Amino acid sequence: MFDLNIKSLMIGFLALCLYNINAQELKMATTTSTDNTGLLDVLAPAFKKDTGIELKWVSVGTGNALKLGENCDVDVLLVHSPKAEEKYIQKGFGIDRKPVMYNDFVIIGNRRYSKLFSGKNLKEAFNTIKKDKIKFVSRGDKSGTNDREIALWKETEGNLPEKEKWYIQSGQGMLATINITDEQNAITLSDRGTYIKYLSTLKGKKPLVILVEGDDALKNFYSIIPINPKKCKNVNYKDAVLFSDWITSTKGQNIIKDFKINNYKLFTPNAKD
Repeated sequence: MFDLNIKSLMIGFLALCLYNINAQELKMATTTSTDNTGLLDVLAPAFKKDTGIELKWVSVGTGNALKLGENCDVDVLLVHSPKAEEKYIQKGFGIDRKPVMYNDFVIIGNRRYSKLFSGKNLKEAFNTIKKDKIKFVSRGDKSGTNDREIALWKETEGNLPEKEKWYIQSGQGMLATINITDEQNAITLSDRGTYIKYLSTLKGKKPLVILVEGDDALKNFYSIIPINPKKCKNVNYKDAVLFSDWITSTKGQNIIKDFKINNYKLFTPNAKD
């Protein structure tokens, strides 16, 4: 009986070792907005339950996420800067890019600016910020949000006011940038998802409010991009494709559709559009 128990324990120990050796792990670089909102905390366990693969991620600006892929440090990207992504694909670093979801950007700021921006369109809003020298907090971190903000300044005002004293670059993620905007009684551009997450953290404090929204130029699209195995020979391309297929499947898209904070819907799935 003693020998049998020892044998059973050894078999169990060996099985555990083999499980750990064979445990699958997928490394992803993504944006702060997918992390800050808590979406990945819902997607990751569902993906593991369906596939046995553990999703691990680092959240950075899209520019840095693309760089991590270029350096072969991750297997897959979930990012939201279409022009930068297209250049990335053209260079051969990523393949099989697929749309996943979208939300939108909003211009938010101290509520004292509500009347000043009431009824203004996007161009008028940026013109007002520049003319009145209202403090504006930029991410300044080469993220997808920062790319969109820079493009909006150039489209509406012709150039980026980066040398102006009222233009502040945080160099941080979206939630941190929103908090700095609050402290500075300023204005910033945020994705709606992270703004909703920010609202859930206030604990009775008066929030920053949406000043401008709804313009087509404020739409914010996310894509999934597996890293090209021809560029990175050790990339886990098989599982990257599996995750790409899963997040764009009916199961993954329904999880995104149903994800809410305080009954606010954060993302709209668009893999099938």
